[in-house]
Amino acid sequence: MNMPFSAAAIALALGAAIAMVTTPANAQEKPVAKEKCFGVALKGLNDCKAGAGTSCAGTAKRDFQGNSWSYVPKGSCEKTASRTSSTGFGQAHEFQEKGV
Repeated sequence: MNMPFSAAAIALALGAAIAMVTTPANAQEKPVAKEKCFGVALKGLNDCKAGAGTSCAGTAKRDFQGNSWSYVPKGSCEKTASRTSSTGFGQAHEFQEKGV
């Protein structure tokens, strides 16, 4: 009695495995467009540019540094909070931090 159930379970598992192998190629999401946003990176987590004498990524010396940027989803930079920006949000270009 258990044999038909076992054969059916194996067939079902095999079918699911084949479906899983073929699905990823069709299910990939399109990459999200990104833009550079200055003044939103946290210390050591910038994607690039952190002033003279720095090598690039990961060199921000403090949070929300005005001369370092991170990639953010396109269209979100000026909606992303920045404690050092005069607008209170990230900016498309390098800026002088307020209070510095």
